[in-house]
Parts: sequence; C-alpha cells; structure tokens
Amino acid sequence: PAIGSRGSVLSSAVFALRFQMDITKCFGLLLFVFAVDCNPGPLADIVVDRYELPKVCAREVQTEDFIRYHFNGTFYEDGKRFDSSHERGKAFVSQVGLGKLITGMDRGLQGMCVNERRRITVPPHLAYGSVGTGGLIPPDATLVYDILLLDIWNPEDKVQIRTISKPEICRRTTAVSDFIRYHYNGTLLTGEAFDSSHSRNTTYDTYLGQGDIIEGMDEGLQGMCVGERRIIIVPPFLAYGETGHGKSTNIPPQATLVFEVLLVDVFNPKDDVTAEVREMPKNCTRRTVTGDYIRYHYNGTFQDGTFFDSSYQRNRTYNTYIGMGYVIHGMDKALQGLCIGEKRRITIPPHMAYGEKGAGNLIPGSAVLIFDVHVIDFHNPKDSVDIRVTHKPQECNMTSEADDLIHYRYNCSLMDGTLLYSSDQFDSPSVTTLGASKVILGLEEGLKGMCVGERREVVVPPHWGHGEEGVAVGVPGSAVLLFELELVQLQKGVPEGFMFVWLGEIPNPLFNALDLNGDKEVPLQEFSEFIKLQVKEGKGRLRPGVDIGGVVKDIFDNQDQNKDGKIVEDELKIKDDESEQVRRDEL
Repeated sequence: PAIGSRGSVLSSAVFALRFQMDITKCFGLLLFVFAVDCNPGPLADIVVDRYELPKVCAREVQTEDFIRYHFNGTFYEDGKRFDSSHERGKAFVSQVGLGKLITGMDRGLQGMCVNERRRITVPPHLAYGSVGTGGLIPPDATLVYDILLLDIWNPEDKVQIRTISKPEICRRTTAVSDFIRYHYNGTLLTGEAFDSSHSRNTTYDTYLGQGDIIEGMDEGLQGMCVGERRIIIVPPFLAYGETGHGKSTNIPPQATLVFEVLLVDVFNPKDDVTAEVREMPKNCTRRTVTGDYIRYHYNGTFQDGTFFDSSYQRNRTYNTYIGMGYVIHGMDKALQGLCIGEKRRITIPPHMAYGEKGAGNLIPGSAVLIFDVHVIDFHNPKDSVDIRVTHKPQECNMTSEADDLIHYRYNCSLMDGTLLYSSDQFDSPSVTTLGASKVILGLEEGLKGMCVGERREVVVPPHWGHGEEGVAVGVPGSAVLLFELELVQLQKGVPEGFMFVWLGEIPNPLFNALDLNGDKEVPLQEFSEFIKLQVKEGKGRLRPGVDIGGVVKDIFDNQDQNKDGKIVEDELKIKDDESEQVRRDEL
C-alpha cells in the first residue's frame, strides 16, 4: 500500500475543514475552501486546498465509496517527496471512510469530484503520529498530499443509462439473444479515451445476453432502438474489475467505463422476412408467383437509414425471375404475392441476405437490409396476350382478320402508366395489314376479331412484344406493354399472293363477261371497267391499301401472256385454292 494508506483499498466521503491561525502575528486570506497562514501554529485538523475543480461534478466521494486516484506525497517542512503514484506508473485504489487510509486522508478525500485536484495537509496526529512509519515517515511529520481523483464507485452501484437521442418511430427494441451492431466511443470517468469503433470504421457486432461482452454492456444495451444514442456507465465490477484490460485497450484495473453508444442494427436468428405494404393499386387482378419474371425499382438502406444501393440511380429496373435462386433468399421470398404498381418495404435479416461475410465493401457482415420496392411489371414465360374488350358497338357484322387493311388508334404504355407511343401524335390513325408482320405479334393478336368502333385493352408480355432487349426505341428490355386500341376503319383484304378475289360465283363463261363489247378481245380499259364494276357491286375484292390502277394493271399484265396489250380467251387463267373453301382468281 502507498504511504497514506492503512490498507490496499480506497473510497470517498464528505470532508470537514478546520484550521488554526494566529491572527496576532500575520494576516490570512481565505480563497474558496483553503487558507493561507503566514505563521501558523500546530495544525489541529487537515487543511484542504481545492485548487482545480471540474465544471461538472456528477458525483462526490462519500464514505464506503471506492476511489482510484493519483497522488504526490511531500513533507510539509521541506517539500521533499516521500511517495508518488505517478512514479510507480499506477493509480492508487482504496475505500474511503472505513479506516483503510490514515485518518487525515479518510477525511480529506471526502466530497471530491472526478478530475478534481486538491492538496491535503495532514498533521501528525492524523497521519503517522510520533512514531512515523517504515523509516520513510519520521515522527511528528506533517504530510502534504497532492491528489488527482480518477474514479469513484460503490459496491451498490448499478449500470447507469442515459438516453441522448431516440428515433420518433421504434418498431423494435433489443433483447436477450438478439444480434446487434453498434458504434461506440469508450472513455474513463476522466474523459480519457480508451477505444472507439468509429476509429476502426467498423461496428462492434455481438449477441446480447450470452456473455460475449462485459456484463455491464450486456445490460446497458438492452431495450435500445435502432438509431438510439445512449451513455452507458459501467462500474468496474461489471466491467474488467481488478485486472483491467490492456491487450487491445488501455483500461486500468478497477476502472469505471463510459460508453457513448449508437445502435446501428438488430435482428434475431429466428427472424423471418417482413413486408410492409406502402401503396396498393386499386385493381389487382394478379399477384406474383414462383416462376414469374419481375421488373422493379428499389432503394436499399440499412436499419439506421444509411443508403447502400438504388436502381433509380442507374435509371434501370432490376429484372429477375422469382423463387428460382437468382436473388438473395429473403428477396426471393418477399417478391411473391405482389401486384403490378404495388410499393412495399421489405426487411431481410442477414441470414436470409448476405450473412456474416456481407458483400464486398457494399454490405457489411450481419447487416439487416431494407428494400423499398416498386413493382413496375411482371409476367410469366407461359403468358399469352391478355385481351379485355372495354367497348363494343351494338352492330358488328364484320370483324378484322388476316389480310385485312385496318385503321386504328392506340396508346402504348408501360404497366406503371408511363406513355411510350400514341397514334394521337400523328394527323391520322395508324394503318396496317393484319398478318403481314408489320407490327409486333402481341399487337397483331390484339387487333384480330375487332369490329369497327370497338375498343380494347391489350396486355402484351415481352415474348410477344420487344423481348428481353427491348429493340424499339424507348421500350425497356423485358417490358410488359399495355395497348389501348380502337378500330376506326376496316377494309377486308385478300390472301397473300393474290390481288383480287371473287366473293361469289365466278361468271361462266368468264371471258364473255369480260368482253363487254363482244369483239373477242379485252384491252386494258375494258378489263379495268369490268374489275371496278365487280368491286362496286360487291362481287369481288381488290387488295386494299394499294393503288387500284396499279393493281388492275398488274392483273391485266399477268393475263396478257403474249404482251400484245389485249387478252383473248385462250390467255385467260383462273387460280382456284380449294383449301381456303373460297374461289379466288388472280383477277
């Protein structure tokens, strides 16, 4: 034990200050709680000079407290040093007020604050008296102790918790068996730093209540919310006790520890994926299932709100199959049962995400991931074109089919409502011949069987549209397209390879019907008049969408085998396709 002790343990108590002064021989100056005596007589009691006080004193030394302090001990008469904890390189620890120190020290340490410096002058009768000790302290020696208090605790102390800040919303608090990730700054009561997770730029990760950390921290970290900041004060017997911890940190024996903690993450090994619906579309006719292909946008954050990834920043959706192992297990599970247009917040524990190892520099180990997901569209590779009639006229005598020339209006959008193309951008409706591969297969399918005036909504999966690459300008890869269609005009067509078809019985004999003036010759003008008459009377049909004069000239030239500008009976030929069950002629 150090000189000044009667044992090896220390504590704190309230002190009393008394001194004598010969006012007839000198003058005295009283400053705060100490006295200056120009020519004092023998001291009747200790003299305490509190020459340096901390701005804040959360606690004062009381009887039975343990304290840890540094000191220099000198003789009052000549200032010669007789002992020093500084020279030993180790602070002194003892209990106050129970006779383990000399009486003068037991009294002089009372009421002291951590980081306070005081000078205690102890007269002989309150020190080692007329005997002295060990050859170091002579008889009747007045002693002066210069004290710096480093720590106070009591065997009755408990872990102290002070909340600095707490998030407004706290869905979950930490409990025994949870795994947590937190940042901390660790200091002694004096404010001296001994460790910090911030300086290592990595969280401290541990299970709660399983003895993996000191007992006081195990207790102090319970009941916290993610984003909460706390001060946790741990007494020595709930920390590193008499041995301290000097391997990676410089924690002295019997040190009270102060931790400023920020909780970053919490989960339990029993946790499952959770999903919170943020926005649901009014109409949801179908939900995602295993095997579907989905396109969605997302923002990815950790539980403390720290951002780590976003599809929006790349201006490109994330596209994947569901339930087939192409994404982390938790996301594979969470993406099932969603509607197009739905927004969800998905929380995935690390054992269903990237586990203890994390993912490179992006995802730390044991991180809970939160995804705010917006479903743009989804489809199944087995999907066909989905057609819904929104309006149909009362009279519908004729419907569109292959080879017909149609005029139609359309809006083409993504499933989230983003407009891609519209016929309203042009002066007239769009025109196409069905079956001529002029439009994507899904639109072709959606335009079949329509009446003039009919309106439809047609959903086209990408394998019926622009595929995985999205070959059309402005159409994303693997995009499901929504067409709003209206059939404006319909001209019945003729099969590919034909320019004219008969709609009824062919005149017999045909050449006589062609030879309007009966001269056994049919020139181009006479041939043209005949064909136009058949079309007018509804007996025949020319290929729509082409120049009539040109079509008639082509038919005539095909029959005029010797190219002499007229057709005779021997040159006339008729095509007959019985498989179509309609008699067709090149005429």
